[in-house]
Amino acid sequence: MTMKRALLGDMKLLALSSMSLMAVAAGAGAIPLGSIRMEGPVLADLEARVVEINATLDAFRIRAEAGEDLTDDETNEIEESAGELEKLTKKIKALKLLQPTGQGRRSSAEPQNRGEPGQRGRTVPAEPRQDAQRMGFRSFGEFAQTVQNHYRGNVNENVTRLRNAASTFGNEGVGADGGFLIPPSFSASIWQKVNGIESLLSRCTPLTTDGNSLTIPKDEVTPWDTTKGVQVYWEGEGSQIPQSKGLFEMGQLRLSKLSALVPISEEMMQDASGLESWLNAKAPQKMTSKINTAIVAGTGAGQPLGMIPGYSAVGASVIQVSKETSQPAATVWFANINKMWGRMYAGWRSNAIWLVNQDVEPQLEGMAFVGNGITPTAASSTPAYLPPGGLNDAPYGRLKGRPVVPVEACAALGSLGDIILCDLSQYWALTKAGGAIQTDTSIHLYFDQALMAFRFIFRVNGQPAWSAPISRQNGSNTLSWAVALQAR
Repeated sequence: MTMKRALLGDMKLLALSSMSLMAVAAGAGAIPLGSIRMEGPVLADLEARVVEINATLDAFRIRAEAGEDLTDDETNEIEESAGELEKLTKKIKALKLLQPTGQGRRSSAEPQNRGEPGQRGRTVPAEPRQDAQRMGFRSFGEFAQTVQNHYRGNVNENVTRLRNAASTFGNEGVGADGGFLIPPSFSASIWQKVNGIESLLSRCTPLTTDGNSLTIPKDEVTPWDTTKGVQVYWEGEGSQIPQSKGLFEMGQLRLSKLSALVPISEEMMQDASGLESWLNAKAPQKMTSKINTAIVAGTGAGQPLGMIPGYSAVGASVIQVSKETSQPAATVWFANINKMWGRMYAGWRSNAIWLVNQDVEPQLEGMAFVGNGITPTAASSTPAYLPPGGLNDAPYGRLKGRPVVPVEACAALGSLGDIILCDLSQYWALTKAGGAIQTDTSIHLYFDQALMAFRFIFRVNGQPAWSAPISRQNGSNTLSWAVALQAR
């Protein structure tokens, strides 16, 4: 109750001070409405009073939303303030209509010069044009500060803009997890970083859904299969053509949720630029790492299914080639590369890439088409690996003419998954329609610690498009879209 009386006393003091100032101003030269030129200061005084009333009403509104009871006096004050606000709004509108414009007279839209002798006026700086996507906020940090000020009752012009903004800023829910949605341009910038060149997600075949799952029909029958699916025949003239039909299988993906909860201290909240830099870099980097790891080694349980689930064994459609006899531990030989290349289906080689652990790169340096490929011994040796800056395009080296992409998601040197040849266009990546990270804020979760909680949620799932390797028309070895080297 002491806090309530103190808050009410501050509000009444603010109102009395404002009314006293207005009375002094009125006694110092107020004149009837019909005989005054309505210059900027007159409207400015009325508009300032509107701001004060709005601040008072906002303070009451915050208390009511928090579940506090209001006294009869406070209820009467709210009604009186609302009535005064309505009258002031009408008066301001009318006075703006009375402002003269025309030849030799200044329009109210023109700036008033405070320094001109004999003129009442003030200089009003022009407001920068608001970015519709940012709703007038200069940065994500400024937006986050404004959300905090709203919940703490620190009303300023940014908080007023936040409350009056379109539904993009609307309250996500009053109560438990209520918070303001991040403006579209900030959410979009985060997504672009997750989907950048370092992300394997951008190399996969993108699929989207408005719901939480997607069913995809697929045809896994090879063109040379003579036992199932559509068949063609050599037939003589007048012969009856045998019938056949397509064979389809159904693949289904259900969205999984990748999330992060990031508490921010009040000290960090005071540094808007630092907050923007940290939030827009750290959370997306973590999400990128998780997605990359899931594409390579996801288990499929509440996450995407990877090429080498759990780094323990290759997936159903992925091929594992054997190491060479007496091959030392933690080595990669040219013979390994040759075998891997031979098991990649030729139609997918043009889009294939080598995913490697960075420790594999020294094994590739100097590799050539001679001996075991470790040390060239003949003057006519042809390099198998071209490092970045060589006869290829940066930033990646080339092996068998295809880019070598180092990613931390690959297993340690010598383990299954340290080097993978794959065409990621044969991997399905399902995301929610719109493809953006859902970003929310809340002050309630860590209120006693003076922390603001930021929550990032990205719904995604993925799996290989195929359920088995490709059987050959002529040949015993199967082929695949992804090939890994046995542990050494």
